[in-house]
Amino acid sequence: MFTGIIEEIGEIIDLKKEGSNLHLTIKSALSNTLKIDQSVAHNGVCLTVIKKNKNTHTVTAIKETLDITTLGVLQIGSNINLERAMQAGARLDGHMVQGHVDQTAYITKITPKNGSWDFHFKFHKTPKFTLVNKGSVCIDGTSLTVVKATKNSFFVSIIPYTFEHTIFHTYQVGDAVNIEFDVIGKYVERLIHQYRK
Repeated sequence: MFTGIIEEIGEIIDLKKEGSNLHLTIKSALSNTLKIDQSVAHNGVCLTVIKKNKNTHTVTAIKETLDITTLGVLQIGSNINLERAMQAGARLDGHMVQGHVDQTAYITKITPKNGSWDFHFKFHKTPKFTLVNKGSVCIDGTSLTVVKATKNSFFVSIIPYTFEHTIFHTYQVGDAVNIEFDVIGKYVERLIHQYRK
């Protein structure tokens, strides 16, 4: 379980294919604190540390993960949001994030707002996932509040701290991002769907 509060920005320094799997090696200030078998969110995707050195660690993404996330399009030199799993008893500063990406979305517009930025996204409409105004959404591992949502689009407002301390400052219109919808909303939608049957 994660909170969506990004701890560090890492850099992809190596990518190796092995069958349908992809091994990603990341350099970061966080890597030295990690342990083998530890779960870490990489752009919102929960992955297990399989190898580590002083300032790098390696994780593996299987085909299913590569098919539904943006990890497969990362390149050497790409930046990536990192968060370690939350500790029991710690403050939940963001919202409950599982590290299980639901789908990708793409950026349709970035609007500077005199001290903040509005980022607009479009995603594939599906009855399984619901966004509500002022609800929570996780974008590339970052916990954010939805300003306004439609059936297949939404936008969020980004403050300078989040802009600078996550990979939001690297985004351009057309970029794809990982989206995890609010887990509470997913369960509510599932119950309503079953009731409607």
